[in-house]
Amino acid sequence: MSSDTAPRVIEDYRGVIQLLSDGTVVRSDPAVLRPSDEHSPDVPGIQWEDVVYDAAHGLSLRVYRPAAATAGDAAREKKKLPVLMYFHSGGFCLGTFSQPNFHTGCLRLASELPAVVLSVDYRLGPEHRLPAAINDAAAALSWLRDQHATVVSVAGAHHHPWLAESADFTRVFVAGESSGANMSHHVAVRHGSGQLPLAPLRVAGHVLLTPFFSGVQRTAAEASPPPAVSPSFTTEMADTMWRLSLPVGATRDHPVTNPFGPDSPALGTVVFPRVLVVSAGRDILHERVLRYAARLEEMDKPVEVAVLEGQEHAFFSRQPWGEGTNETIRVVKRFVYRENAATSAE
Repeated sequence: MSSDTAPRVIEDYRGVIQLLSDGTVVRSDPAVLRPSDEHSPDVPGIQWEDVVYDAAHGLSLRVYRPAAATAGDAAREKKKLPVLMYFHSGGFCLGTFSQPNFHTGCLRLASELPAVVLSVDYRLGPEHRLPAAINDAAAALSWLRDQHATVVSVAGAHHHPWLAESADFTRVFVAGESSGANMSHHVAVRHGSGQLPLAPLRVAGHVLLTPFFSGVQRTAAEASPPPAVSPSFTTEMADTMWRLSLPVGATRDHPVTNPFGPDSPALGTVVFPRVLVVSAGRDILHERVLRYAARLEEMDKPVEVAVLEGQEHAFFSRQPWGEGTNETIRVVKRFVYRENAATSAE
C-alpha cells in the first residue's frame, strides 16, 4: 500500500488508543498510564468473584463481600449489607474492573463501609460509542433487580448465592468515578423518569466521584487552567476522550456529556434519591462539577457536596491508598449508613 493511501492516525490518546482514518482502532498496553501498585497493602477478609451479567455483550462484574457476611444464622439476616454498584473511570475509553487500582478501591469499599460491592465492566469507545456504556449500566442494574426477584425473568439466569446471603436490596447505591460518575447520573435520570424500572429493588442513593462532564461553553478553568489545577488531566485530554467516545459528529453538548445542554432531558420532574457529589479542588472540572450540584439543588434534588481541595481528577483510583481516598471512604460511609441510622433511631 502506498504511503498516500495508508490509514493515518486521526485521534491519539496518549499513545494507548489510536483511531485510524479507515476506522481501525489500535490499542496499546494502558498500564503505562496507571500508578504503580507495587506497595499496595493487602485488604484481608474480602471475598470476590467474577459474574457474567450480560452474556450477549460478553460483560461481567466483580462481586465483593466481607467474609464475615458469610456466617449462616438468624443474626446474619439482621446484618445484611448495603449494595454499592460501582462504575470505574477511564473516559469511556479505558479500564476494566481487574486493573489493580480499581480492584484495590473496591476491596477497600467492601471492607471499610462495609458493603457488598459490584464493580461493573462496560463497553468502551471508540469501538462502542455512547450511549453504549449507559445502556450497559442500566443492564447491570436490571441484572441486580432480577437477582432480587422471586422468579428469575431471564431464561438460564441464576441467583448469585452471595447476594442472597449478604445483600440488602433495599439499600442499593449507584457509584462511579469520572466517566463512571457520569454513568451514575444517567441511570439516575432513567430510573427517576420511569425509563428504567427496578422494583422491587430500591436505589437509596447515588455517589459521583469527580464526575466527567463537559459542554461547548468552557468554564474559566477549562479555558485557562490556573496554576493550582493538576496537569494530570487536561482539557485537551478530556476533549480527546469525548471525540473517541461520543457518536461521530456529536458536540460536547451531547446529552451524555452535558446534563444541562440544549438537547438534554429536563430534570425538574425526575425523582432523584439522595446524591453525593465529591469534587476535587485541583481538578480542571471542579467548577463544572460544583455547577452541576448547584443546578440539582436549585431543582430541590437532595444533593450533598464534599470538596477535597488538594486532590486531582480521579484521585480515588489514581491513589487508592492516598489520604484523599481515605477521606472519601469516610464520607461515603457516612452517606451510605446515615439513612440506616435514622431508621434505627425511629
